Amino acid sequence: MPATPAPPVILGNEPGSFPHSVLAERHPAIIRQVRDAFPYGPRARRALDALAQSCAQGVVEPLPDDAHDRERWREWGLDDHVGRSWFDLPWLWSESYFYRRLLDAVGYFGPGPWAGIDPFRPFKLAELDAAETDAELTALDALSDRPADERARALLHGSLWGNRADLGFRLSDGEAEGRAAAPGLVADDSEALWALPGLAPAGPGGTVCLVADNSGRELIPDLLLSAHLLAEGRCDRVVLHVKPYPYYVSDATTADVVDALRRLTGAGAAAAEHGRRLWAAMADGALTVRAHPFSAAPLPFARMPDDLRAEFGAAALTIVKGDLNYRRLVGDSRWEPTTPFAEVTAGFPGPVVALRTLKSDVITGVDAATEAELVAAEGQRWRTGGTHALIQLRT
Repeated sequence: MPATPAPPVILGNEPGSFPHSVLAERHPAIIRQVRDAFPYGPRARRALDALAQSCAQGVVEPLPDDAHDRERWREWGLDDHVGRSWFDLPWLWSESYFYRRLLDAVGYFGPGPWAGIDPFRPFKLAELDAAETDAELTALDALSDRPADERARALLHGSLWGNRADLGFRLSDGEAEGRAAAPGLVADDSEALWALPGLAPAGPGGTVCLVADNSGRELIPDLLLSAHLLAEGRCDRVVLHVKPYPYYVSDATTADVVDALRRLTGAGAAAAEHGRRLWAAMADGALTVRAHPFSAAPLPFARMPDDLRAEFGAAALTIVKGDLNYRRLVGDSRWEPTTPFAEVTAGFPGPVVALRTLKSDVITGVDAATEAELVAAEGQRWRTGGTHALIQLRT
């Protein structure tokens, strides 16, 4: 546990705050996009409209009595939150429960013809089919002949900055994709990362767990980084942790992994070669996909179940991708940015590195001079604008 007590968890009830804007603006925008993306029938459309009304002005309602995961959500605090405003609850919990209720509204959990239909799939496929994706895959050709350490750095940064492809983020910030990236990293432990005994090319090998964030243009660089780790002998096995069901608009599921691999194998040249190797790695178990229910829990990693704790504890390294997973890793609180990352992640059961583009208020491990410089230049926008990133390691 951190030596410094955590500040109170972030709520969404402060007008003008980033969490408030997510609940008040982003979630209604997501409902509208989902409503328009499929020819849902009257029941689903009414349910989506009711969810929008509930989020804006209503209170949290319980899951149906026959919901397959009702007891699990009760363990995750549902009974304590029913009847309260979405804005007065822990922001992490409100966001997670919103997506669970959205899936209910569109019949994802069935029974019925819409069972298992990902409401975010059109947006995810558009990501994979974008011209920008073609350009990124073509760039792999030039990387193929570079030295291994240079390729490692490039693929690590590709995985890091690929996080800006987050669809949910762009729904509320239409200029995010075109905004020029500032001199980027607010913390960089990449040299220490590559020096880890388990990742050194001549090291003992082992398992790397990669806790994925988004699908599409972010998942592809995650897969390419995984392919490099395996091909260069930096690990013997990669376990890719994805969501058990569609979540946070663009978060990766097993189906999204398959779509990304197909996109790679169909791209030609170096991308196709990487795709074929990854496909073979899945077939022989060197690359494994895991979709644990806790991956969609509204809780920090400090409350992970024992089986996950044992798995991460046995890994040579766990790579935690993206903004949401960072919030779960350090706790969804407004830490002082200078609070040491190693301190707030002390309870994680093994070596862990966070690769994250900054898109929410939670931040740790920034030195005082860097923070002062960022605040002077941008105010608090540096925390949420998606133009800064970090690589933070705790061994």
